Amino acid sequence: MGWTLGQYLFRRYIVIMAWLFVGTFALIFIIDFAEFSSRTSSLPAFTLPLSLAIIGMRVPMFMQQTVPFIALLATMVLLVNLNRRSELVIIRAAGISVWRFLLPLGISAFLFGLLIILVFNPLAAAGLASSQLYEADMRASSPSSTDVVPWMRQKAGNVDTIIGARASLNQGTELADASFFTLDENQTIGERLDADRAYLRDGYWELVNVERFREGSHESNIASVNIPTNLRPEFVQERLATPETISIYQLPSTIRVAQSFGLRANAFAMQFHYLLALPPLLVAMTIIAATVSLRFTRTGISVPLILSGIVAGFLLYVVSVLVKAFGSSGIVPPVVAAWFPVLIAMFFGVTYLLYREDG
Repeated sequence: MGWTLGQYLFRRYIVIMAWLFVGTFALIFIIDFAEFSSRTSSLPAFTLPLSLAIIGMRVPMFMQQTVPFIALLATMVLLVNLNRRSELVIIRAAGISVWRFLLPLGISAFLFGLLIILVFNPLAAAGLASSQLYEADMRASSPSSTDVVPWMRQKAGNVDTIIGARASLNQGTELADASFFTLDENQTIGERLDADRAYLRDGYWELVNVERFREGSHESNIASVNIPTNLRPEFVQERLATPETISIYQLPSTIRVAQSFGLRANAFAMQFHYLLALPPLLVAMTIIAATVSLRFTRTGISVPLILSGIVAGFLLYVVSVLVKAFGSSGIVPPVVAAWFPVLIAMFFGVTYLLYREDG
C-alpha cells in the first residue's frame, strides 16, 4: 500500500475521531451539568459560573472512560463510509489486503491512546481533584448536604480516635467537614471535635475552625487544634484517595511508597495498568469494528452487523469494568485484570478476520 493511501486513511480516521470526541464531550457536559444542577441548585453557594467550572473540570475524566467507544465508532463510521462510496471495493481490487489498509487505523488508534494517557490523563486527574475541592466548598454552606462519608480509626500513643468526614480531598490528605471522636480507656467517646477542614501534616492533624464537645461543655470558633497521629500520607491515600485523581506519572511512585509501608495499593496498581493497556485496547476496538464493517452491501448499511459491533464493544467495556473492580479489590492481580480483556478482544478480532479474509 502506497504512502498516499495510508495518509488518506490516517487523516480521515483522525478527523472522524476528533469530531466524535468533541460531540461526546458536549453531550457529557450537557448531561452532567443538568444532573449536577438538579442536585446543587438549592445550595446557597450555587452559582452558574461555578457550576460550569466544576463540570468543565470533571468532564475530562468521564471522557477518558468513553475513549474506547470513540475508537470503535470512528472505525465503524470510516469503514461504512468507504463502503458506501465504493472506495473499499477499489482498495480491495487493487490487491491490498485487509491487514494493510487496517494498519493506518491501528496506528492512529494507538497514537490516540498514547495522547490520552500521556497528555489528557494528567489534565483529567488534576481537573477531577480540583472539582472535588470546589464541590466540597459549595456543599459546606449547606448542613443538609451529605455524601458518602469516609471513616478511619487511628491509635496515637494510648489514644484512639475515630475520624469521619463529608469528603476527602487532595488525595485523602485533606478532609472537609471532618469529625474527630476521641475514645477513652473504656472505649467510650470522651471528646468530639468538628472542623471545617482537617489537614494531614507530619505527625499530626491540623483542624481549622473547630467546635469542641465534651461532657457538660461546648466550645466553638476555635481557630485551630492539632491532633497527634501516626498515619502516613501513603496510608491515607490508599484508604481515601480516588485513583483517578492521580496522574499516570505519579502512580508508579505512589505504588512504590505505599508498598514500602506494607500496603497493597491494588487500586493504584489497577489504575496504572489500566492506563497502560488503553492504547492496545483502542487497537482491539478498531479490529472489532472492522469485523462488522468490512462487508460490502449494495442496498445500504447492514444494521444487524453494526449493532452487533456496538454490542461487542459494550460487552468488552462491561467485562473491563468488572475485571477492574476485581483487580482493585485484590481478587485478581492488577496486571492480569488490566490486560486480560485487551488480549481476549485482540485474539477474537484477529481470529475472525483471519478466518473471513484469509480462510
